[in-house]
Amino acid sequence: MLDLLFWPFMAALVVGGMHVYLGMHVVTRGVIFVDLALAQMAAVGATVGFLLGMEPEGIPAYLTALSFTLLGAWMFTVLRDKRGQIPQEAIIGITYVVGAAVMILLLSKAPDGGEHINNLLVGSILFVSPKIVGYTFLLYLVIGGIFYRFREPITAASDSYHKGGNRDTQRKWNFLFYALFGFVVTSAVQIVGILLVFSYLIVPAVGAMLYVQTWRSRLIFGWIMSLTVSMLGILASIWLDLPTGAAIVATFGLMLIVLAVARGFIQRA
Repeated sequence: MLDLLFWPFMAALVVGGMHVYLGMHVVTRGVIFVDLALAQMAAVGATVGFLLGMEPEGIPAYLTALSFTLLGAWMFTVLRDKRGQIPQEAIIGITYVVGAAVMILLLSKAPDGGEHINNLLVGSILFVSPKIVGYTFLLYLVIGGIFYRFREPITAASDSYHKGGNRDTQRKWNFLFYALFGFVVTSAVQIVGILLVFSYLIVPAVGAMLYVQTWRSRLIFGWIMSLTVSMLGILASIWLDLPTGAAIVATFGLMLIVLAVARGFIQRA
């Protein structure tokens, strides 16, 4: 049992560690579904690689998926400047829907198309390989270093996302944020799928906002919640013979409900 759980838990630790931090920025910016849209772009790229016969865990497949994700990051940055005319959430929603439709069309004639779609949606974290976990950890370590180096201007850009300011400066830091975000999402989709990418980014950040106020406190709260939910979801999927990715997503939802109800009782008390 421990051998079966070790690498899935390590994958959850790596993915959750980075995604909780990025989720704080996403929630602060108010672009809640940008991660879904970028994850969908990565999925389209992964589908193209799949149809071209690339090894799913190989570098060519990753670069193909990354190119689509960076295209989305560039598009969101450019169209962000026209938010007075076109709401960015509309662009994000259109990107997600069109990307999903393109992925379905590409896979409609593929023999294993249905299975590939299922893997892209909920991932296969229970069967993740040590090599993928190791590569993802190293990549996230580098990206985390970049975020730490430029944490002040990136955080300032998130805090002032809807408050105007120097447009050229904001565009530069917004593109850096979305580009790094794209690297993270592209890697995560290969491991946990689109639905878990969204869950790891948004649910811990929202749960933390119910109880704590500062960035540091929310980050710690989110990490603890992410790890707890990951372990409970993995164990539930094994004990009940359920799809692991979907079990973790459902556990995230259940945990958020518990936290919200508990907060209501605390406030009444």
